[in-house]
Amino acid sequence: MEIDIIDESENPMLHRADVRFQVVHEDATPSRLSVRDSLAAMLNKDAEEVVIRTLDTKFGMRKTVGHAKVYESSDHARAVEQRYVLDRNKIAGEGDAAEEPEEA
Repeated sequence: MEIDIIDESENPMLHRADVRFQVVHEDATPSRLSVRDSLAAMLNKDAEEVVIRTLDTKFGMRKTVGHAKVYESSDHARAVEQRYVLDRNKIAGEGDAAEEPEEA
């Protein structure tokens, strides 16, 4: 899997950068989490600071175009992003560990 950044713009009000990227892959479309981890490593960020918004693969193509938001910290991501987006990207919210039931 090879990732190329197409466009990057800063958004200082929300403490993030908006990134458009292209993924060239050999097999099936990669998962959201594997793309997030690879993009985070490429940008020298923690995986919880990168939120993948969209991944779009045209039928029969080996290229996927996506849009991500790269935050300065995971706290900023939790404050700005909607809950379902955080769930899709497996970013734990504050107090999520406390909400899990204990097994007896």
